Amino acid sequence: MGDAYYRRQDLERFGEVGEERSDLYEAYEQWSQRVFAEGALSRKSKHLMAMAVAHAIHCPYCIDAHTRSAYSAGATREEITEAIHVASVIRGGACLVHGVQALDALEEME
Repeated sequence: MGDAYYRRQDLERFGEVGEERSDLYEAYEQWSQRVFAEGALSRKSKHLMAMAVAHAIHCPYCIDAHTRSAYSAGATREEITEAIHVASVIRGGACLVHGVQALDALEEME
């Protein structure tokens, strides 16, 4: 497997996932193309959102792909960095608000 679990070159192999069930993979590809097309939101906005979500769910492949797509769609380094901070604060807030579960458990035991 090599020294790293994540390997950028694996992005180029994404299509291999569809070799056994090409109908399902093609449906995903069509869905993805439609989602990231210009619409009410710009392609740039959509890829910035996807990149931020990828950070929150910890998907290095999506981070790589959507950072590149956002940049290609005109996103600046500042916009990309700000989107990362948005994802971080949402992830951090989710962690903190789940702290209520710990407080509830303490209240039940005390």
